[in-house]
Amino acid sequence: MLGLSVASHAIDPITVRDIRVEGLQRTDAGTVFNYLGIKVGDRFDDAAASAAIKALFATGFFRDVRIEVQDNVVIVSVVERPTIASIDITGAKEFDKDTLKKALRDAGLSEGRIFDRTTLDKAEQEIKKQYLSRGRYDVEVTTTLTPLERNRTGVSIVVKEGEVARIESINIVGASAIPEKTLLSEIQLTTGGWLSWYTKDDQYSKQKLQADLETIRSYYTNRGYLEFNVESTQVSLSPDKTRVFITVNITEGAQYTVSSIGMSGELLLSEAELRPLIRVQPGEIFSRTRLADSAKAISDRLGREGYAFASVNAVPELDREKRTVAFNFVVDPGRRVYVRRINVSGNAQTRDEVIRRELRQLEASWYDQSKIQRSKVRLDRLGFFSEVTLDNQPVPGASDQVDIDVAVTEKNTGSLNAGAGYSSADKLVLTASISQNNVLGTGNSLALQVNTSRTSKTAVMSYTNPYWTPDGVSRGIDLYRRTYDPTTTGVGSYVLGTYGAGLRFGIPISETDSISAGVTAENSNLKLYPGLSPQRFFDFANEFGYNNNTYKVSSGWARDTRDSLTYPTRGWLQSVGVEATLPVTNLKFYKLSYQGQAFLPIYADFVYGLNVELGFANGYGGRSLPFFQNYYGGGVGSVRGYETNSLGPREAVTSSVTTNPDGTTSSTTSYTGNATGGRRKFTMNNEILFPFPGTKNDKSVRGSFFFDAGQIYDKGDPLQKDNERVHFSAGFAVAWQSPIGALKFSYAIPLASKPGDKTQRFQFQVGTLF
Repeated sequence: MLGLSVASHAIDPITVRDIRVEGLQRTDAGTVFNYLGIKVGDRFDDAAASAAIKALFATGFFRDVRIEVQDNVVIVSVVERPTIASIDITGAKEFDKDTLKKALRDAGLSEGRIFDRTTLDKAEQEIKKQYLSRGRYDVEVTTTLTPLERNRTGVSIVVKEGEVARIESINIVGASAIPEKTLLSEIQLTTGGWLSWYTKDDQYSKQKLQADLETIRSYYTNRGYLEFNVESTQVSLSPDKTRVFITVNITEGAQYTVSSIGMSGELLLSEAELRPLIRVQPGEIFSRTRLADSAKAISDRLGREGYAFASVNAVPELDREKRTVAFNFVVDPGRRVYVRRINVSGNAQTRDEVIRRELRQLEASWYDQSKIQRSKVRLDRLGFFSEVTLDNQPVPGASDQVDIDVAVTEKNTGSLNAGAGYSSADKLVLTASISQNNVLGTGNSLALQVNTSRTSKTAVMSYTNPYWTPDGVSRGIDLYRRTYDPTTTGVGSYVLGTYGAGLRFGIPISETDSISAGVTAENSNLKLYPGLSPQRFFDFANEFGYNNNTYKVSSGWARDTRDSLTYPTRGWLQSVGVEATLPVTNLKFYKLSYQGQAFLPIYADFVYGLNVELGFANGYGGRSLPFFQNYYGGGVGSVRGYETNSLGPREAVTSSVTTNPDGTTSSTTSYTGNATGGRRKFTMNNEILFPFPGTKNDKSVRGSFFFDAGQIYDKGDPLQKDNERVHFSAGFAVAWQSPIGALKFSYAIPLASKPGDKTQRFQFQVGTLF
């Protein structure tokens, strides 16, 4: 407000002899003089006074400003706004106080700042906005101001959170060709399910609704309904603001079939080469996704030739009478461009070279879309970044040049974990680990892990340099100590302690192929129990001793084209490996292994997954394979439905002794003892993978129907024929990447099982990996 002397009385023009400022408590006088805009010796009148008052008010420091003139002295009287001494929030349970205080700071309200009622009102709205995003529509926010000494004020905010508003109903009006129930199963928002406490899918969100409307639109347009339209949406609340009612009005339109496909424009490549990229064909029902994919495929193909800004538009021509649509793909490649510069940003910790060595697109070379896409995949696979984007930026004044901006968002790559888990095989599992996957931003990894369970205790230290050489040869160093006691698993009574060190190398030979090589030195110490350990264990110890030094070499080849390491939906993995001890060691054996995985989309979100594992091991140089190097099968990760390590040959057990009439005795031997393992391994897992019902697009939970087959073979003893037959099972499994770790559950029914088989239908594994 203006001073009365200025508002009521005109100021005769004067020459300023002096300036006085009254009423200041915290604000520095120099600040007032700076904004006042006048100084001693200046001419001062009504216009100057008005401008000075407006300037001082604009600072936000004062709630009242007056200017008076006495004997050519300008007197500026101010009343300062109070500062905020404290902010106290009570009643907030949905959010922690730090989250709410950050929201208040973003709105301009924090301790130490000058209080402004407008800012407080804005802060109240910001708190309500936070609660509305969680579906609490009847939230109440009340603020109280408490004056304090030295012109300060305390702000008290009381929050009444109210109840979370749940979606009571979702109605889609106008759906006739496609049942409303089908559409509701496609969208994210629901009226609630048994997992809604976790997924929050029954809480209304404007953003979620918009996404769901687009999902419905895609569902129709991918099934030929070219003229589908969402006419309107209505969202209403119950009087108590705890229930939400959603109504969506749609117009389906007619279903269209593709009549013809044409191409025009500057194709650059032959039409015979481009046409196979088009995924919509005459006679098919129109699909917007396949049409968009076709245009993108053509654009990407031109991008591989350096045309970064190629434009491909599918122009429709509708025949409403016949309900057909013809498309003409108009191609405008633009100018061929090369990459002038690649700019990297967002890497506060990771070194530039760590990012640039993964890029397949190079500076000063022709633009290649496929190389840029591959660069993004390689950066994503590093695991150092939560987000990676590569954007094209035209160079001003140069139509044949482009810059590529690589923007990364770093995430924590170090971890310190301690936890506990439980599995049906190993019971209680305790783990502790410390790791850093990006040591000092170099891209190297260092890890130390300790793991203990009922059967094993392990301590491992591992260091890996993925670019030991500039061309991508990796080198790893491993130190480990293990103690294995399988007494409680049905394998046998013994304790095997090993410690060793290994050196390994990985050599990339293409974008998807790599070979590996390694060498390991190991000491093993065997402990047996007289009267408990089988005689074959003692036979081994008598032949080779209880303590052995072993030197092993290994090599392998792998090809990996999977689209994801944690949630694959397409692609293949093939790997072959060989491991053998050197002839200078007392233990002479080798192992051959093969693993093949395939992921093939079936329909919608259903994926067929196949996993095949083969293994063969044997001794050489007249030596036998150590019994603790045998393969074992059964359980999670093998043939589900059978106890862990229960498949394959078994120890002979004398079950009865009969006295013959002539006084001699004979015994009947059965093979129902502990599994002995074998030299050959076969496992096959067939799965139909799908998002778990009720989780919508949540990729942390995945269900599957499976059919497993597998067996462990040894010497082909005819008496072990029943034990060495292939075992089968079928069932249902769930895998969940939960906040506490990886959880796996399966229920399997053994097929064609025989007496003596050790079955276990329900199996699970919880939190064993960190």
